[in-house]
Amino acid sequence: MEIRNIAIIAHVDHGKTTLTDALMKQCGFTDAGTMDSNALEQERGITIYAKNTSIPYKGTKINIVDTPGHADFGSEVERVLRSIDTVLLVVDAQEGPMPQTRFVLKKSLELGIKPIVVINKIDKPAARPTEVHEMVLELFMELGANDEQINFPTVFAIGREGIAKMNLKDESKDLTPLLDTIIAHVPPASFGKSDLPLTAQVFNLGYDNFLGRLAIARIYSGKIKTGANVLVKKIDGSTVSHKITKLFTFEGTSRLEIEEALAGDIVTVAGLPEIFIGETICANEGMEALPAIKIDEPTITLNFLVNNAPFAGKEGKYVTGRQIRDRLLKELEINVGLKVDFSSNEYFNVSGRGELHIAILLENMRREGFELQVSQPQAIIKNVDGRPHEPFEEVTIDAPEEFAGAVIEKLGKRRGLMTDMRTKDGQVRMIFEMPTRGILGYRGEFVIDTKGLGILCSRMIDFKPYCGEITKRETGAMVSMVAGKALGFSLWNLQDRGTLYIGPATEVYEGQIIGNTSKGEDMDVNPCKGKQLSNMRSSGNDEHIMLTPFFELSIERGLEIMGEDDYLEITPKSVRLRKKVLNPGERSRTKRLTSKE
Repeated sequence: MEIRNIAIIAHVDHGKTTLTDALMKQCGFTDAGTMDSNALEQERGITIYAKNTSIPYKGTKINIVDTPGHADFGSEVERVLRSIDTVLLVVDAQEGPMPQTRFVLKKSLELGIKPIVVINKIDKPAARPTEVHEMVLELFMELGANDEQINFPTVFAIGREGIAKMNLKDESKDLTPLLDTIIAHVPPASFGKSDLPLTAQVFNLGYDNFLGRLAIARIYSGKIKTGANVLVKKIDGSTVSHKITKLFTFEGTSRLEIEEALAGDIVTVAGLPEIFIGETICANEGMEALPAIKIDEPTITLNFLVNNAPFAGKEGKYVTGRQIRDRLLKELEINVGLKVDFSSNEYFNVSGRGELHIAILLENMRREGFELQVSQPQAIIKNVDGRPHEPFEEVTIDAPEEFAGAVIEKLGKRRGLMTDMRTKDGQVRMIFEMPTRGILGYRGEFVIDTKGLGILCSRMIDFKPYCGEITKRETGAMVSMVAGKALGFSLWNLQDRGTLYIGPATEVYEGQIIGNTSKGEDMDVNPCKGKQLSNMRSSGNDEHIMLTPFFELSIERGLEIMGEDDYLEITPKSVRLRKKVLNPGERSRTKRLTSKE
């Protein structure tokens, strides 16, 4: 059986997973469910982890890797591109190429891959498939595609309905035109290399409670068998010998146990307990390791600490530094875009690709029963030729025209430089270049500034010279100066000063941030103060308490709004903001000493 290996790549929400699900359904996997099987993926409606599937079509096995579309999970895409032969570049027929479209296409073209373009969602009321096709062609040329790559086949699709067509006016009732295009344009994966010695490269890892660590690998030459002894060539040049205990291939989204797999296939291998992503599985010592998988470096950093707040240990199952350390070590095995420095005794310095990248890790940890606190995310500053350099991002914003002024003003204050602006049918698209420091903490403000009607996307461009101080914070913190249960009467009096993060009957502690102040200064408050009672009755003196709904903290919101002197406390049941120094007197002394220095 011939094998074709493809990855589906696109900007977030352009329809990759929906299209993959439709392909599986057409090829007979009606009960396969969705590729986004992770609970967090289903809740957020985005793909976070690259996943494999396989479908049969006209006597050919098509291995498909569904990849994330969010820039923070770019490392998932980068490692997948090394294991496939062609990509389906999915582009929304209304939005056109977006920042992540550029990122994933650039990586594909650099590897010499010849993409197939799928212009999806052509049934949208504002769809402009012909114009978007021209925009995609311009993007190919701009990214330096060669003649073969520019001559890409294009398929028009409605992924949600499982329809594809070669021309917009064609009649179609299924995805056959897309499947035929894959067979015609994707080269067979084996190239007759099954008789050569074994070489395979690991591009993903999994875990099974009975089999232990699982390596997902592309076989480049030879064959792999259950029970065979193989060598694993490590990144550092050393080799380890292992025996393969089980071998699986993909059938839809399920694993199918097999005895042998040939060159070109993508398989899951059990029996390699010490293997990592990018390492080479080979037949003997004399064979060269395949080139390591290169991943772009992280852009933000923050500290993970043991939770030492007054409510520490009440909700979490795993609370010690050793448990957090072991969990981070486990995460490093599969999360190749993450870096952790374990050298400090007080904290773990974690670096990632963006706030969402870190927030997903923290959300997974809290659901597993971990309790910890983290410091404010900071952009990574590095030295280049003796000068400080920081990461810069290209920020693309689509919003109604009426909100453009507010967005331009805010991003201007954050060192955003507008490079392009286009208006059409009351919608404006603005492109800015700005430091990552400037975009940190802005997304929440952007939703308010555009009344939820704007779309903000960004991609990391490069490290550029440090551009000076950025003034971002226009609000202060409302800090509880007592411990106890928050009362509705007190919160009613405080809500005029800013936005509250808690509701009545919430247990609070001294130093916990219970809201923000609109005047920009920190303010110590007593949320547990009750109404003064007297023995006099008066029908006119009792105010009617009306509480505004409070702003519920999530991990992402907390990472956005926290200050340098704050910690974000994360437990299985709660997300709280707190001051690093809890006592108001000590906090004032620390502030005075810092200002003198």
